[in-house]
Amino acid sequence: MNIDELFKKIASEREEKAAKPISYIVVGLGNPGKEYEGTRHNAGFTALDYISEKCGEKVQKFKFDALVGEANIGGARVLLMKPHTYMNASGVAVSAAADFYKIPPENVIVICDDIAQKPGKMRIRKTGSAGGQNGLKSIIACLDSKDFKRIRIGVGDRPNREYDLADWVLGKFSADDKKLVEECFEKAYGAIEFIVKGDIEKAMCAYN
Repeated sequence: MNIDELFKKIASEREEKAAKPISYIVVGLGNPGKEYEGTRHNAGFTALDYISEKCGEKVQKFKFDALVGEANIGGARVLLMKPHTYMNASGVAVSAAADFYKIPPENVIVICDDIAQKPGKMRIRKTGSAGGQNGLKSIIACLDSKDFKRIRIGVGDRPNREYDLADWVLGKFSADDKKLVEECFEKAYGAIEFIVKGDIEKAMCAYN
């Protein structure tokens, strides 16, 4: 392929990408600010960074009280989103984007941390309660629906019940746990591919 053909191919791909409407929102939950980088509670942010890099896209435009970018995953055009409302108000950003693009709750995919799962484990669900995760609580309230997809990445529970939960989730991973959690990010991308193709059952079988 010569240089002219390469440029034509790139231009064609961009035109095709731009022609597709946004049909899914993929949300990574976390808290903005350097003090929260690398914490357990920011597993969703970190996963979204991995996914955007894999897609060759940047999540850097500020819109809907969030950093957003667009990507093509599994043949679908998706909005990648990192709410900057802080975890407890994540739903404000998600509902604003969903309203703008006319995205139903079932086409929203949320990636978040899960203390009930060990590091390296992942749980995918079609619907359900927040399970104590405040970002999910906010999204349920703002969308007025539980029917959005969740990809919950295990970060591990406290060493004992006397350990303050807020201190735990806002703490950073050990080197070993960090490696295990990062291995989930590629699985999360694979799960999203299945979900946008309408096969969440396959995603659950493959990655739960």
